[in-house]
Amino acid sequence: MAAQPGGVEGLRVCTVLQDCLDQLAVLGHIMPVTYEGRPDADMIVSADVGQVLQEQQAVEMRFKEVMSSRWRDGAGLAQVTGELQKSQLQLSQVLKNSPLTPENLSKVQRDRQFASQVISEVLAELQEAGTIQSLLLAVQAQKERKANLHDIIVREEEGRHRVRALQRQLVDIRQEKELELQRREEMIAHLKDQLQEMKAKTGLEGKYVKNSAELQLYQGNKINTHSENELQASIQHVQDKIDKETRVHIEVESFLKENQNRLEEKLEMWMERYERDTEAKQQELNLLKSTKANNLTHLQELAKKYRECEQLVIEDRVEKETARRLREQEATESSAAVKIQSWWRGTLVRRGLGPFKKGKKGKAKGKEKGKKKKKK
Repeated sequence: MAAQPGGVEGLRVCTVLQDCLDQLAVLGHIMPVTYEGRPDADMIVSADVGQVLQEQQAVEMRFKEVMSSRWRDGAGLAQVTGELQKSQLQLSQVLKNSPLTPENLSKVQRDRQFASQVISEVLAELQEAGTIQSLLLAVQAQKERKANLHDIIVREEEGRHRVRALQRQLVDIRQEKELELQRREEMIAHLKDQLQEMKAKTGLEGKYVKNSAELQLYQGNKINTHSENELQASIQHVQDKIDKETRVHIEVESFLKENQNRLEEKLEMWMERYERDTEAKQQELNLLKSTKANNLTHLQELAKKYRECEQLVIEDRVEKETARRLREQEATESSAAVKIQSWWRGTLVRRGLGPFKKGKKGKAKGKEKGKKKKKK
């Protein structure tokens, strides 16, 4: 990042930029569009523009010296100054080539206005914030604009090449279409000849077909007459069969009616037997139900007796278990009492208490024995 100018140096930079603005304003006044058509315009324009360009170059040199003396980071500033010099050189080249054409005059005016606007913004930014960020942004925008113009020119060139290729392709297609049209005209002539041949052949075939159809019609009539006679014979045969079938149907119907009557009589007999058997089975069922009820009552009584017996058995087992536990407890207590008595007697004997108490000699001897045992 560039350092911010301050004090007298900032004022010098602002003065240089203001001088640039004045020079651009003078350039705008001495190069109006109204000079076009005047006989002395070439002399006026060449003299004024040469002077303005010299002054512009001097201003650029002063601006470069002032800015390089104030900013430590000279790389970015040198780049910006180079871009400004490049734009001014392009402007001078345009003016030197043809300064009086309407396109050049309008371009000079646009470039002058753009340079004036950029310098005004830089001057305002220097006065307010002390930076030249707007100048860097303007240069970057011009770079992007030139890059876009270059892309447009490249795409236009590519489009021209494609148009040329398409035109060549169109010529080839036209030639192919002409050849194809010629082939089709030849094919049409050939088909016309074939059509004439087919018409002649169709006339001959039509006569042949007509004669053949008449012959087939005659043969068909004879065949139909023979078929009609055969069908009449078949109809008579079928009618005889129908009469026979009718007689057979009547006989079968009478036979079926007789069988139906016999079957109805059998059905009545079987219905009566069914009712009798049903009543007998119902009586048996009632008897079985009553027997079942009696058996159920007896079973309930037996179950009650079983539960009572089972309760008695359980109570007897509980009493026996209680008695067994009491016996075991008594035996355990008796054994414990015997052991306690044996221990107590042994204690009395060992210590010589109670009835087992000994005299003094006995005690002295006991003490001597005890001492001897300790010595050992």
